[in-house]
Amino acid sequence: MYDELKYWYLRDHKLFWTLSMSQIKQLCIITGFKKAKKGDIIYFSSSDVPRVFLLKKGNIKIVSVDEDGNETIKDIIQKGDLFGELELDSDRNSNEYAKALTDDIIICSFLLSDFENLLLQNPSLALSYTKFVGLKMKRIKNNYANLISKDAKTRLLTFLKDWAERDGKQDGNRITIENYLTQNDIAQIICTSRQTATSLLNELEESGLLHYGRKAIIIEDVSKLG
Repeated sequence: MYDELKYWYLRDHKLFWTLSMSQIKQLCIITGFKKAKKGDIIYFSSSDVPRVFLLKKGNIKIVSVDEDGNETIKDIIQKGDLFGELELDSDRNSNEYAKALTDDIIICSFLLSDFENLLLQNPSLALSYTKFVGLKMKRIKNNYANLISKDAKTRLLTFLKDWAERDGKQDGNRITIENYLTQNDIAQIICTSRQTATSLLNELEESGLLHYGRKAIIIEDVSKLG
């Protein structure tokens, strides 16, 4: 039953659609699985055994820590996203960790060495992986460009629109987002203080553009966010 579950976890992901049933079963042999709950640390980038991770359920955040111990949220990982040693030659000296934002987290993982061998054996998978990582790196680059070229309010609006597009449920013009981020998380994502983030969210709420709650954020009309 467990092996069957592993098979469907992988078969369900578009990255592996090009693989045959026998190749998927071979992949299952080298795959590890982990469950976690809200608040758990998933991995550290300084681990002696580099891995590639695939999030099958839930949401996590990737947190970067600088030399002074200051933390910045580098990325929000959602169902279907890859994270970990994505670039195969990533900096082993970087100080990052992943933390569960929601309960019932399910993660598949591969040793980096095993995954590299798998890509060498399957050119179609290697091509899919290259495209997958390329799009992810482009999104991170765009996020960085937004941080250095826009003010805090514009960064918040850009983040909210992106979050709504990726994770929101639409009903007419209204979009509801399950809120698994604290105001401090949002502040770290847009690189501002918690006080500034709170003030900006209050301003948007007073303007009737959104309703902020611990469990959900409701955007009345995403087009009006600018």
